[in-house]
Amino acid sequence: MELAFERRGTGPSLVLLHGIGHHWQAWLPVLDRLAAERDVIAVDFPGFGVSPPLPPGTPYTAESLADSIESFFAVLGLRDPHVAGNSLGGYVALELASRGVVASAAALSPAGFWNRTELMYARAVLRATRASARRMSPEKAAALAEDPLSRALSGGVMMAHPSRITPEAMLAGLQALKDASGFDETLASFAGLMPPAPPKVPVTIAWGEHDRLLPRRQAVRAARWSGQRVKLLKGCGHLPMTDDPELVARVLLEASR
Repeated sequence: MELAFERRGTGPSLVLLHGIGHHWQAWLPVLDRLAAERDVIAVDFPGFGVSPPLPPGTPYTAESLADSIESFFAVLGLRDPHVAGNSLGGYVALELASRGVVASAAALSPAGFWNRTELMYARAVLRATRASARRMSPEKAAALAEDPLSRALSGGVMMAHPSRITPEAMLAGLQALKDASGFDETLASFAGLMPPAPPKVPVTIAWGEHDRLLPRRQAVRAARWSGQRVKLLKGCGHLPMTDDPELVARVLLEASR
């Protein structure tokens, strides 16, 4: 299947994977910074953004999404690219590292390192956020995106500094969340999501200091899984690309050297 993507820059290939309900544009704040040193490819998962859904009968799980990205590598002729992801995308990046099909993987606040209570909380927040987006009229969404206070209130769970997101990015993100055909099934699959097998290539895990969706205490479990210290992204929330693009770009470039 053909996935939607944006490609910029030259150098070693770095594939960027977004979180659940998002789209490749989540990486826009860091895209040009990375493209100065990398062949950067930001891709929409199947059933998210403008990529087509998975074939009928194929379940939406982190593993099936990883399969689709591995096939995407082959379509583009990418051999052992570097990969980085956020949230669900971070889990998929680590899954690809466990398969040994990438040169390195970086994961920003990856899914899958929660306990039962934290999982229930994250699923409830994501479900409510999606329901709110689907109920919102285009006029109300536009008004929300333009009003700084409304942006701060609606974006406070995902970002430490929601004022830094542009109205255009907020509106596009709401639309992507509203339209994501793979959202519900993927979210349901989180109930059985466990950390992937040990990685076969170098991995870097970084966590937002003020992550309110997947609290930073989950980084302790990620550190045990990876056998190394997790980087703390100071002043950042669950979407650190928006909170501090310079910091995130620096972490991803270092991880993919």
